Amino acid sequence: MRTSSQFIIAAAAAAVFAASAAMAQQSSPRGAGADMHNHGSAGHESMMRQGMGPGMGRGPVGMLTTQDANSATDMGITMNLVHENTRIKRTVTRLPDGIKTVTESDDPKIAQDIKAHVASMSGRLAEGKEFNIFSTTLPVIFDNAKNIKSTVEYTARGAIVTRTAQDPKVVAALQAHADEVTELVKEGPVAFHRGIDSRVAMGPGGPRGASAGTANPAGQGRQLQHAH
Repeated sequence: MRTSSQFIIAAAAAAVFAASAAMAQQSSPRGAGADMHNHGSAGHESMMRQGMGPGMGRGPVGMLTTQDANSATDMGITMNLVHENTRIKRTVTRLPDGIKTVTESDDPKIAQDIKAHVASMSGRLAEGKEFNIFSTTLPVIFDNAKNIKSTVEYTARGAIVTRTAQDPKVVAALQAHADEVTELVKEGPVAFHRGIDSRVAMGPGGPRGASAGTANPAGQGRQLQHAH
């Protein structure tokens, strides 16, 4: 059974995704007939039906990246981790050229979700298939993916991830993103809800638009993303 916080987060995310889908339909002939993905996680199907379709990435206030075949599964795992944040233990070590994170859980199911999420996001980084809802740091990381060295070690309870780079801008983005994820682990649905609000405030261009001077100045605050 869903808790009240889960209803609040699902409703907030659904509102953002639904607005995005509506705008996508106006800008794309495929929008009106696009098939909706199954969320892949019980309790969040309504959010998927409200806007997580293939054309959703074109909307101004939805996800910052175009949806693909694995987006629904990734979203389901992400939401599971957000709602089980109190069961996750995470430490971050800042390196001169990047970060080392240890993200684990004593709960076997959550530990498996951590591993699945890290594996998926690492694969996306290698393939350049960005999965981003409202992070201002991930665009920098994905735009410079070929210059990032990654090492992933899976443990019985989760994963140890080390990512390094030579470009100071990329190092700063890696460290800032680690902080974003830590906030999600600490605050769970509260942090996710804050991120959704900030995504709306960013305007149509998102963080890439902000760097080009096209996004809403009100959306310059810190954004949050997924548990890596």
